[in-house]
Amino acid sequence: MLNPDTAPLGEYTFARLNDMLTGISPKSNERPILFSLGEPQKPAPDLLSETIARHSNLWNRYPPPKGDENFRQAASGWLTRRYNLPEKLVDPDKHIIPVPGTREPLYQIGFICSPKEKNGARSAVLMPNPFYHVYQGAAMSAGAEPIYLPAQEKNNFFPDLDSISEDVLNRTVIFFLCTPSNPQGSAASLKYLKDAINLARKYDFVLALDECYCEIYRGVPPVGGIEACAELGEGLSNVISFNSLSKRSSAPGLRSGFLVGDEEIIKRYGQFVTFGGSPLPLPILHASTALWNDDEHVVENRSYYAENFGIAEEILKPYDDLLVPQAGFFLWLKVGDGTAASKKLWQENAIKTVPGELMARGYQGNENPGKEYLRLALVYDADTTKLGLQQVVKTLFMPLSGS
Repeated sequence: MLNPDTAPLGEYTFARLNDMLTGISPKSNERPILFSLGEPQKPAPDLLSETIARHSNLWNRYPPPKGDENFRQAASGWLTRRYNLPEKLVDPDKHIIPVPGTREPLYQIGFICSPKEKNGARSAVLMPNPFYHVYQGAAMSAGAEPIYLPAQEKNNFFPDLDSISEDVLNRTVIFFLCTPSNPQGSAASLKYLKDAINLARKYDFVLALDECYCEIYRGVPPVGGIEACAELGEGLSNVISFNSLSKRSSAPGLRSGFLVGDEEIIKRYGQFVTFGGSPLPLPILHASTALWNDDEHVVENRSYYAENFGIAEEILKPYDDLLVPQAGFFLWLKVGDGTAASKKLWQENAIKTVPGELMARGYQGNENPGKEYLRLALVYDADTTKLGLQQVVKTLFMPLSGS
């Protein structure tokens, strides 16, 4: 009855986390602090609801698969401002298409861009390890072999491009990269992105750049994949970038983003939408257009997260060799045994976190690279963040330091 090809899906990260914590009852009577879920707690800007209300008369209309010109112009305008792009690099009509968030298209790109075989061998889909579980789902949907590339501190938490074998590159169809990275918050350098794009073009695979955290940063804005394309001066071939309003505008419930990149991929995705995809409803499309055109609320968001990371640095610095991430809203803490630490925090303090082990895989005889780590999402207000991190220190670090 079920398609056996979907068996590798299994349970996703948070279902596995809930299974892991089953039977553990928190001793604390305090309200649980869910540092586990990367869901913005800062309210979305009023602009969102106001724009949807103004266009509420459009709920009875079928939305167009490619959105409308205003949306594509807004997305193109944001890209140009954010990455200081040459004006004619991105053609709004050829290179951009709206999507219902980025989880679905990250998954769907697997069967849109992956033949079963390449160069006479089983196709391969590359991804950093740790990784967003949807990348693995994309490989499964294509019937391709998932290749887990270690993303370790010594390489700024990105895969070592020079270590990928010629054999693997020859059969690679998609290479997923998340920058700024989830969970580590590292931003790829311009050189790294240019090298990855050159590899994609040399071996003719798709470089799929998950850039959903690009607007949540401290200090210098992270570079982007389309920016690297501009530097190379050879158009957008072999590159597709996934962008979302979920983090940028604190609007994960809006389910809105866009793809930008290779014209042929955008065209094929547009064809797919007419058969089995979801175009953005018109009120949501108009709200999304307004949000991409507005940068002020994004500055407020950055300030919100910067305050939380300032608190984290103040509280954790004495107890841990803390790496304050350049971007994103996650802490990637080295705690020795992430699973044991996660269970202890839940039992002692009703603080839920994600063991790094659940976000990674042991691969080809190598130990799971997330085993020593714990991911914490600093998405709450400053007071809750401070309270939660103080409990993390008390439970995990102070006993270890003898304090």
